[in-house]
Amino acid sequence: MSYLEQEISEQPSVLARLLAEEREQARGIARAIQRHGPQFVMVAARGSSDHAATYGKYLLANSCGLPVALAAPSLYTMYRRPPRLRGSLVVGISQSGHSPDIVGVVAEGRRQGALTLAITNNADSPLATAAECCLLCHAGEERSIAATKTYSAQLAALALLAVALADDSRMWAELECLPEHVQRALALASEVQQRVERYRYMESCVLIGRGYNYATALEIALKLKELTYVVAEPYSSADFMHGPIAIIERGFPAIVVAPGGPVYSDVLALARDLRQREAELVVISEQEEALALAQTPFRLPGGVPEWLSPAVAVIPGQLFAAALTRTKGYDLDHPRGLRKVTRTT
Repeated sequence: MSYLEQEISEQPSVLARLLAEEREQARGIARAIQRHGPQFVMVAARGSSDHAATYGKYLLANSCGLPVALAAPSLYTMYRRPPRLRGSLVVGISQSGHSPDIVGVVAEGRRQGALTLAITNNADSPLATAAECCLLCHAGEERSIAATKTYSAQLAALALLAVALADDSRMWAELECLPEHVQRALALASEVQQRVERYRYMESCVLIGRGYNYATALEIALKLKELTYVVAEPYSSADFMHGPIAIIERGFPAIVVAPGGPVYSDVLALARDLRQREAELVVISEQEEALALAQTPFRLPGGVPEWLSPAVAVIPGQLFAAALTRTKGYDLDHPRGLRKVTRTT
């Protein structure tokens, strides 16, 4: 078994460990945030971590009322014209904690007097040192170049922070069930392996999500690009209607992430449109209507609240990318031209 496949299977235990080890830390950080009273959140991240940040943008705004912006690190490192950050919470998210541009955003935020937070898997990293507060992912060493367990851990860390800020007993109880939900989603592995041969020669596709699961579309697209070299383009279902839908023709693959929730009806309407256009539909959902539209349906476990669904809905995408990589005959742990730690400035 590859490191990638091992690490996909480790995710329930990683999430359980993170929730147990970081709960009190998250509560302390929530108290610090409440003392500072930030008016907005600025998040700096790259790659999979940036997709976790996109989830955080929806989650913190929806659960805590905090507007969230995603940083443009080149303003800090290249143009040297950082925006005003006083009165904000500045969050850096990085698996390794070594990317200079992400560290630079957090360091600048601290210099300006903003409260700063690192979410990382490396307690000794420059990012953890630069920030006043730190939430650790507790994922252990991630040996595969493609991130899986650290991505889901970053989602869980953001969820933990949001719940600590909201101090909502119902949300606490729902969050504690997340490792079990992910474990149930991993039961799809054999089904994914059986169905993936259909896509052996796929060269391009689109990924569709919305709301919390726009992040899921982004992340699955990245996994397909870096592992299978498929040109996988992610879109919000709303954005896809503004032009990109013109690329759809008979047999064009579209992977639709459609868990239940307020945005479900919009995503379902697009999936119906895609089916009418004779697209090749892969649907990730627990909803019968959506699954019935797909040539390849992947059923999510039921009972997962929408705000936690990205950590569950990404699992079939990870399994699909891993299985397709093996089917195409590529190396799961060493995608061409990539390194585990990417240091951008």
